[in-house]
Amino acid sequence: MGSNHVVIMAGGIGSRFWPMSTEDCPKQFIDVLGCGRTLLQLTIDRFAGICPIENVWVLTSEKYAALVHEQLPMVPEGNILKEPCRRNTAPCIAYAAWKIKKRDPRANMVVTPSDHFVADVQEFRRVVASSLSFVNGSDAILTLGIKPTRPETGYGYIEAALGNSSLSNKEIFRVDSFKEKPSLDVAESYMAKNNFYWNSGIFIWNVSTIVNAFRVYQSPIASIFESLMPYYYTPEEQNHVNASFPECRNISVDYAIMERADEIFVFPSNFGWSDLGTWMSLHANMQKDLNGNVSIGADSHFSESRNCIVNVRGLDKVVVIGVDDCIIAENGGNLLVCRMKDDNRVKEFSDCQ
Repeated sequence: MGSNHVVIMAGGIGSRFWPMSTEDCPKQFIDVLGCGRTLLQLTIDRFAGICPIENVWVLTSEKYAALVHEQLPMVPEGNILKEPCRRNTAPCIAYAAWKIKKRDPRANMVVTPSDHFVADVQEFRRVVASSLSFVNGSDAILTLGIKPTRPETGYGYIEAALGNSSLSNKEIFRVDSFKEKPSLDVAESYMAKNNFYWNSGIFIWNVSTIVNAFRVYQSPIASIFESLMPYYYTPEEQNHVNASFPECRNISVDYAIMERADEIFVFPSNFGWSDLGTWMSLHANMQKDLNGNVSIGADSHFSESRNCIVNVRGLDKVVVIGVDDCIIAENGGNLLVCRMKDDNRVKEFSDCQ
C-alpha cells in the first residue's frame, strides 16, 4: 500500500472578501470565521490523522510562501511548493504529483483547496479515509460530491450514476457527467433529482493514476514535469521550476482531466461543506442571532435589523439600526457597506486600496 499525501492549493487571491482579503493577504490566510484559526490552518487541522506532517504539501505563489510558513510552521519548508506564476489548478497539481511520485510511485493523494469550510470534521475524515482506501492501487479518479441543500447557481454539479456503485465501496458511484454552474431554473431541476451533487473541488487518486492521466490528456504539461524529474529534491529544483512552469497551459484540472478521463467516480458526501466564496456564503455558515445577524470581530449591536453580517477588526463597537440584508466589513482603514444581494460585485472594487 502506498503512503498517503495531502496537497493543499493555497495560491488564490480571494478578492471577493475585500476588504478582509487583499492581494497581499488573500482569504485563505485570514481568520474569516473569527475562530482564532485562518482558513488555511483549519484546512490542515481537518486532515489530522490522515497522513504524517511530512506528507503534507502546500502549493502557493512565491509571494505567499512566507505566509504559509508562518501559519503552518510544522510543515517542512521543502513541502511548500512555490509557483512562479498563476496557471490554474492543473499545472500545480501536476507539479505535486510528479514530485511525490519520485519519492513514492505508489502514493495516494488528496488534493484540496485551502479556503473551504467544513462543519462536520469527523465525517469529513471518515469520507477521506474511505476514499484513500478506494483509490489505493487502482486507476480510479475520485471526487467528493456534496449533497445540495439549495438550488445554488454558484457551484458546478456532478451527475452521479446512482445505479452503478463501485464493487469495493457501495458509497462510491461512477460519474455520468460534470455540469457547469447552472441558471436558477436548471439548479432547481437538479434539486428535484437525487443524483446531482455540488462539485467540491476535492480530489483523491493514486499518484501513478493522475500522472498517467496527464500523459494521456495533457501531454505538454506532463512533458514539462517529467523533464524536471532529475531536479526534484535538489537545490536546483526551484530554478528549473521557475523556468518551466510559465510554459504550462493555463487550465483547471476539471477541464484538463476530470471531464475527459474514463474511470471517474464520485463519493456523495454530507459534512457541511461550503467554498466560502462570497460574503453571503460566509453569512450562511455562521452562527446567527434570532434575527439572522452575524457579528465577527467587533462588539456589534443590532436594533431593528435582520440578516446582516458585520466583520470588523479595527473598531471597538459597531451599532446597526434599521438595516436589513447588509454587509459591513472593515479592515486596514478600508470599509465595505453593501446589500447582501450585491456581494458578487465586491470583486469589482477589490483593488480600491
